[in-house]
Amino acid sequence: MSNDVALRVSNVSKSFILPLESTKNFKHFSMSVFRGTNTYRNLEIIRNLSFEVKKGDFYGIVGRNGSGKSTLLKLLAGIYSPDGGEIEVNGSLVPFIELGVGFNPELSGRENVYLNCALLGFTRAHTNSMYDEIVDFAELHDFMEQKLKNYSSGMQVRLAFSVAIMAQGDILILDEILAVGDETFQQKCFSYFAKLKKEKKTVILVTHNMRSVQDFCNKVLLIDKSGIIEEGNAAEISRKYRKLNEAPKNAAVDTEKLFASVDSIEVKASAQVDDAVVRLNAVFNSSVDIDDAVVSLVICKETGEWVYRWTSNEQLSGAVEFTSNNPCELSFEIENVFPDGVFHVNYSIKSLDRSKDYGTWDEAIKFSISHSQNNPEDKYWKLPAKFSLH
Repeated sequence: MSNDVALRVSNVSKSFILPLESTKNFKHFSMSVFRGTNTYRNLEIIRNLSFEVKKGDFYGIVGRNGSGKSTLLKLLAGIYSPDGGEIEVNGSLVPFIELGVGFNPELSGRENVYLNCALLGFTRAHTNSMYDEIVDFAELHDFMEQKLKNYSSGMQVRLAFSVAIMAQGDILILDEILAVGDETFQQKCFSYFAKLKKEKKTVILVTHNMRSVQDFCNKVLLIDKSGIIEEGNAAEISRKYRKLNEAPKNAAVDTEKLFASVDSIEVKASAQVDDAVVRLNAVFNSSVDIDDAVVSLVICKETGEWVYRWTSNEQLSGAVEFTSNNPCELSFEIENVFPDGVFHVNYSIKSLDRSKDYGTWDEAIKFSISHSQNNPEDKYWKLPAKFSLH
C-alpha cells in the first residue's frame, strides 16, 4: 500500500446466517438436519466491495437503510471480520461508534470519565490533565458528581462524545454522531469536525445527512444493496442519494435515470465576478402557482463541499409566492472572500415546511475565481449579502 493511502478495502464480503424458524431444542434441530430441511439462510450484506481512502480525505459513506453501511463501518473498525477480501489500515484507527459503550450508570459522571479514558488507553495522569477540557466541552460542570443514571440521554451522549474526541488516531471513523445533543452542542460538534478538516485529519463519516456530507466531505461513496453505486464528489453523490431515496423501495434503480428533470419551473442563471464582489442572478419561471415556497442558494467548491448557504425564509417573513408564467428574479451580491478556484451554485425551491421539492438545480452556475492581488484570508463564509427577490 502506497504511503499516501490511509485505508484500503479490497474485494471485501460479509454475510450473516439467519434462522428460518425457531429451533426449540436439539431434537428439533436434529430432525430438521435428518430430513434435509434448511433451518437457516445466508444473508449477504457486503459483496466484493473495494475502495480506498487517501490520507487527509474527509471521506463520506452514504446509502439507504439496509444498504450495508453499519456493517461496513464495523468491518473497518475491526468489530467484524470479513468473510473474504482484505482491509488494510495505514496508521492507528479510532472508531466513534455507539458512544458511551462502557459507561456505568451507577457511577458518577466524573468516575465514568476516568473509566472511559482508561478503556481508551489513557493513564490516570493523562486523564487528570484532560478532565477540565472534557467537562468544559460537555458543559456538565454542575452534574459531574451525580450518578450517570440520573442524566438525561442527551447529557450522557454529550459526556460520551466529549471523552471520545480526546482519543488521538491517524484515522477517525464517525457514525451518525453529528446530531448529538441540542442545537448549541451540535454547533460545537460541527466546529470540531471543521477543525479536523482544517488539520487534514483522515476521517470516514457514515451518515444520512447530506448537509453534513456537503459541508465536510471531499469524496463520497454511495452504496446500495451490498454494492457500490458510485464514488464521486459531494455534490454528485448527494444528488444521486436524493434521487435514490425517491425511488420506490422495491423497484430496481437505474443509475442513468437518477437525474430527473424539473418540468414545472425553468431557471436561467448567470454570474459576474471581480476581485471585490460575486454577483449571481437567477430568473425562475413557474408554469404553476406556488404560494408556500422557500428559495435556497448554495455556493459549493468544485468538490461539492458547501461554503455558503442562503435561504429566503431566513431573510424574509413568510413564504415566496410564484404565479404561473410570471417570472421571479433573485439578484444576489456577496463580498468575494473566496480563494482562487472553481465554484458552482445550486438553487432549490421547496415548500415552507420542506415536505415538497418543487425544483432542485445543482450546478446551475459555474464560475472561476483568480484574484489579481493576493488571495484574501479564509473567513467564515456566512456573510451578509445584498439581495432582491421579486
